[in-house]
Amino acid sequence: MSYRPIITFLYVILCAGILSGQDYTALKFREAGPYRGGRVTTVAGVTSAPGTFYFGATGGGVWKSEDYGAKWVNISDGYFKTPSIGAIAVAQKDPNVLYVGTGSDGLRSNIIEGRGMYKSVDAGNSWLEIGLKDVGQIGAVRLHPEDFNTVYVAAIGKAFRANPERGLFKTTDGGKTWSRVLFISEETGVSDVEILHTNPNVLFAAAWKAVRKPWTIISGGTAREGGLYKSLDGGKTWYRVEKGLPEKLIGKIDIEVSPSDSRIVYALVEAPGKEGGLYKSVDQGESFTQVSSHDGIRSRPFYYTNIRVDPKNPEVIYAMATGYFKSEDGGKTWNRMNPPHGDNHDMWINPNTPNLFIQSNDGGANVTHNGGETWSTQFNQPTAEIYQVEVDNQYPYWLYGGQQDNYSTVAVPSMPPYGLQAPGIGFILNTGGCETGPAVPHPTNPDIVYSNCKGRFTIYNKRTGTEQSYYVGASNMYGHNPKDLKFRFQRVSPIHVSPHDPNVIYHTSQYVHKTTDEGKTWEIISPDLTAFEADKQVISGTPITRDITGEEFYSTIYAIRESPVQAGVIWVGSNDGPVHVTRNGGTTWDEVTPRNLPPGGRVDAVEPSPHNPAKAYVAVLRNLLGDPKPYIYKTENYGKSWTLLTTGSNGIPDDFPTRVVREDPEREGLLFAGTEYGMFISANDGKTWESFQQNLPLTPVTDLKIHRGDLALSTMGRGFWILDQIGPIRQQDLATLSEVHLFKPAKTIRYRIPSGAWNGDTPSYPRPGVMLDYFLPDKSEQPVKLEIRDATGQVLTAFSSDSIADVTGGARRDMGTNFTEFLVSESLTKHKGLNRFLWDMTMAGPWSSNENRKYRNGPMVAPGVYKAVLVYGDKTISQDFELVMDPRVVAAGVSETDVNQQVEFQKAVRDKLSEAYRYEHALEMEVESLTSKTSRSESEESRLKTLEGALSQVQTAEGIYMQPMLADQWRYLYSMMDQADQVPGRDALQRFSELETELQRLKSDVSLNE
Repeated sequence: MSYRPIITFLYVILCAGILSGQDYTALKFREAGPYRGGRVTTVAGVTSAPGTFYFGATGGGVWKSEDYGAKWVNISDGYFKTPSIGAIAVAQKDPNVLYVGTGSDGLRSNIIEGRGMYKSVDAGNSWLEIGLKDVGQIGAVRLHPEDFNTVYVAAIGKAFRANPERGLFKTTDGGKTWSRVLFISEETGVSDVEILHTNPNVLFAAAWKAVRKPWTIISGGTAREGGLYKSLDGGKTWYRVEKGLPEKLIGKIDIEVSPSDSRIVYALVEAPGKEGGLYKSVDQGESFTQVSSHDGIRSRPFYYTNIRVDPKNPEVIYAMATGYFKSEDGGKTWNRMNPPHGDNHDMWINPNTPNLFIQSNDGGANVTHNGGETWSTQFNQPTAEIYQVEVDNQYPYWLYGGQQDNYSTVAVPSMPPYGLQAPGIGFILNTGGCETGPAVPHPTNPDIVYSNCKGRFTIYNKRTGTEQSYYVGASNMYGHNPKDLKFRFQRVSPIHVSPHDPNVIYHTSQYVHKTTDEGKTWEIISPDLTAFEADKQVISGTPITRDITGEEFYSTIYAIRESPVQAGVIWVGSNDGPVHVTRNGGTTWDEVTPRNLPPGGRVDAVEPSPHNPAKAYVAVLRNLLGDPKPYIYKTENYGKSWTLLTTGSNGIPDDFPTRVVREDPEREGLLFAGTEYGMFISANDGKTWESFQQNLPLTPVTDLKIHRGDLALSTMGRGFWILDQIGPIRQQDLATLSEVHLFKPAKTIRYRIPSGAWNGDTPSYPRPGVMLDYFLPDKSEQPVKLEIRDATGQVLTAFSSDSIADVTGGARRDMGTNFTEFLVSESLTKHKGLNRFLWDMTMAGPWSSNENRKYRNGPMVAPGVYKAVLVYGDKTISQDFELVMDPRVVAAGVSETDVNQQVEFQKAVRDKLSEAYRYEHALEMEVESLTSKTSRSESEESRLKTLEGALSQVQTAEGIYMQPMLADQWRYLYSMMDQADQVPGRDALQRFSELETELQRLKSDVSLNE
């Protein structure tokens, strides 16, 4: 994956408005999956390079493939200020030129705001920001077919509020300047623009009145508030096309001009009843006739409404909606196609080969060579939209969450738990419920997962693969006016297991529901804890298309947490503003909403302090009301008073909406916050914030958990991410350090990569090891040295950042291995500030004449207490740490005594392997010395023959499948004992004796010249 760290770093500084006081560069996030695509709303291809395609994700940025979709690479990270992509346009006569409009056009409630236009002149290797940053969502970008500096941009507008920057924009200088050539109103933008290929002065634009509210979607208005517009002079003047189109209410429209017949123009129109559907013009858009009102091609129009025409046949049309449809008779009849996923958004057809096209949906992007008979995979796109993250107690732990538009919640491991024969995809486990989640594992039994599907509580059993259903109220909510519902559940309805009693589970509608028998019976332990304003309790979807999926149910509890410090202290927040707390398990509740918090926002997260029962935090999201400001509050008196921790000038920018805040369970006042545009950290309980983006791509952070010293994140567009071991931040305020410092390593599990679980980048799994963090006050030319010693003080292995000529003051001599050298490691960095080194838990390996192999690949050390010794200049610092048994190994019946016996045996084999290697090398050197002589005496000839005979018994001859000789036999035994934790078998012990006897016999028969 391609990141631009320097550009990203500069951008983060500019966004934060302050210089970072602490250097966290050494701490890196890693991508944990799932490696299955998320929602893709725009695609494009290159005519002259038929294997090259682009897609734009709703929260994952722009991606490129040059091999027909076999591999995708992100090309926008580090450049774009939003991950939400609305349109991609390629200059086909010079495909190095790309234009991208941000802000996707499907106005869901979880949509991410657009932030303008971007341009590349090197096929996406680099990008320039070229304006229109305030237009909001961009529905289309079209290029003049002959002049790629002339570009039209259809600006839908801000999703959640009216704004004056809506309309159609044009540039004639490649984006240096823009002019608005069509404007309807602050509530009506332009969703599409098309150019007549034979006469680029002829333009068509679709006006769309669209505003999203938390409780409804407004799509469409009167004919004067929307409709189809046409220009004959490149956008200087416009007139409305009315003939044949709906005369009253009209909503979203998608336009398609036939590439092969300039007379034909199609329009897919949102309108009431049978008026909605496909319209066709045969006079270049002067008048239209309805040809179809097929229900499938016009489902959920605010979300879809997309058509494409075959570039060679004007009668072949594709329509994208919940289903994917094709017509071969100009739209009169339709047949359903079968892409890899439903909910379809866009396609691009190669004009030279119409059966080759790319199509996108809520599961990603997919390429076909045969008109849709078969497709490229979506399991190579890490663009999943994840609503939350939960973690379990097993080792390695798994991460759980709801994935947008997936039939089940999903779980992925933090490290590979076993081998897998599908490299690149990683591990994805279904865990019940559905796309919205959450999925909450049982605290002590990870085989049981409490899942949710739009308010439906279930118990998923991993062992059986089945799901028991215990819905609160057992009533289907779809299609209801929320005011008529007994229980109002949002699509994302929380489930929370008490930290004090794993039998107590909370679930929320407008009430807090509690069960102690896993849902068989529920009790209500609260009154309605929402604002429940009457004017917000409406049927969603006006004025044309009804849309009620639970996403717009506005007065529900959205967040709940019980204090981990004091049982019965429970905090809840609703999606329409109020915050409540109970201190007696739900007998009584107090409304404690912060007084200066503007009303109506979604309380995305409540966070009871893990240190103080009176202390709590809330993160409130108000961008669904058109307010992008960050809102994080803190109370230290059970909500009687609150302090705003996000002023807009103390680190988190004033246009970064906040989604989640968590306090570190070990260091009080250490806060982590997830925003719409990435991660932030505070070391002083929210007084100031710093960017903590690191290498994390720009995407909304929806939730985070701190688990076993790791920071686990969910994102709305890039899946799960993990930052391993936040110990340095917990132990010390880095800004206060002025001298060399070695942080105390965490207790580490002795972990081996499972057989067949090869390490890769997709997902990114850590190598087994101990993370050793150290601080350097400056960058110096002198080397950094690190020793690992056992409990007796013996040096097991040692590393240096540079080659060291004189080692007398460094590593001690190991009599077994003759180990007296530092291993040079580029990973032992010496940057100013925080550095991180991963010791792989192995001691020095066997001697080798090959300098790149000498003392490397040693046995893994036994469980126990060890010491890390850091040497930098005249400073020497040490820290003890502990290695413990893998609990799975213990459960499999292997004891610590067994492992100790194994390690001692491995050391013995290692030493004998070193002895064999040294003997082999000495034989080689003497043979080489003798053979280099131009003439040899009789005794020298005899000696050479004897040496060559001995060498042939030690060294395997060159060739294919040659018989392994003594050195290779020792190496074979050494490798045999390094696969798993085990007791050495009888045959291994016997083989050691055999090889030892053979080595000693050979050395006795053919001694070396000293």
